[in-house]
Amino acid sequence: MPSMADVQPNTPSLTDASDEAGHASAVPAEPLTEGAEILDDLRAQLKRYVAMPSEEALTAVALWVAATHLQPAWQHAPRLAIVAPEKRCGKSRLLDMVTETVHNRLITVNASAAAIFRSIDGDDPPTLLVDEADTLFSSPRAAEKNEEVRGLINAGHQRGRPTLRVSGPEHQVHEFPTFAMAALAGIGNLPDTIQDRAVVIRMRRRAAGEKVASFRTGRDTPALNAIRDRLHTWLQPLFAQAMETEPPMPVEDRAADTWEPLVIIADLAGGDWPMLARTACRTMTDYEAGQDEEGGLRTRLLVGIRRAFAAVGDPAMLGTKHLLESLNADKEAPWAEYGANGLTPRGLQLLLKPYGIGSANRRFPDGTQAKGFARNQFLDTWARYCPEPKPADGPAPPADVPLPGTAA
Repeated sequence: MPSMADVQPNTPSLTDASDEAGHASAVPAEPLTEGAEILDDLRAQLKRYVAMPSEEALTAVALWVAATHLQPAWQHAPRLAIVAPEKRCGKSRLLDMVTETVHNRLITVNASAAAIFRSIDGDDPPTLLVDEADTLFSSPRAAEKNEEVRGLINAGHQRGRPTLRVSGPEHQVHEFPTFAMAALAGIGNLPDTIQDRAVVIRMRRRAAGEKVASFRTGRDTPALNAIRDRLHTWLQPLFAQAMETEPPMPVEDRAADTWEPLVIIADLAGGDWPMLARTACRTMTDYEAGQDEEGGLRTRLLVGIRRAFAAVGDPAMLGTKHLLESLNADKEAPWAEYGANGLTPRGLQLLLKPYGIGSANRRFPDGTQAKGFARNQFLDTWARYCPEPKPADGPAPPADVPLPGTAA
């Protein structure tokens, strides 16, 4: 699909249509709405100066910027996490673009938590902007020093989570609002508690064939500020409509909370934006789910266990020994990091403990006894954390991991 930035809003395309006499006639396509046109222009500006990692990421950033202009309408204030594996990947340039187009920017370089929450207006929240956010959490000492900042950023994701402080000569307790959208840029992943509440943009260094225009503040900022003003003018009259809208979402739970403002903006804009927003939401959320090292590791383990049972006809029980042999036979799995012999019985127990699943002495059909697992121990956990794909989504993953032997 061509980028919406490539569409010329003032040049209507012609389509063939039949009139009452049966003759084909040229009919102009439906013109873009004001909102779609502004978002297209914002996308074009972002794409001009920054080599974005994907079209979905480009869509997400444009919608996130627009959502800052209706912050009082939202129940949740999504974070924008701009991360990169190393320097010179464009994260700071992207943050520059965001800075010039968001509503009521608040740059927080070296700012204390107290200064930040005293700057947040509950009726008209600013947009917090944090560059080099990785330095806040780069070491245990830095993380401890900035724990209050992280707490503020986490609390500000949801409306109605004020911070309490004792202030004034009479030492009275005062509530300070924390609700505000925030963009953070840094090298490497940010703390899980922040990224779990964020639309994550994973920047990468430009390839040889990727070209972007140079950005000059004095020359290029006015065009970005003009788009900022157009966004604000378009969206302010839609405040009540945005606040009452509950759009159908392609994701659930916290991901839905985070992406809902972006999807609402897309629905208000119309055109291709509702489809683009939901595609970006689904694609980027699925990708981030696979990046969760701890949760992703356990999910992979659950899928591996399901395949091990399926490989021998889904027996009622499977011995720990043979289950581990099946898991460790997967050369692409991360179990090799658990030692020379791969995943051990104790390692397996520790990974399954959060789900309330453990091995026990079991009697197998051949009369032997050994440590093992019952298949029905996993049924509820499989359904909740790694459900089988529905038929409409395609066939279930093949049970391609060979199981050496049967139950002990």
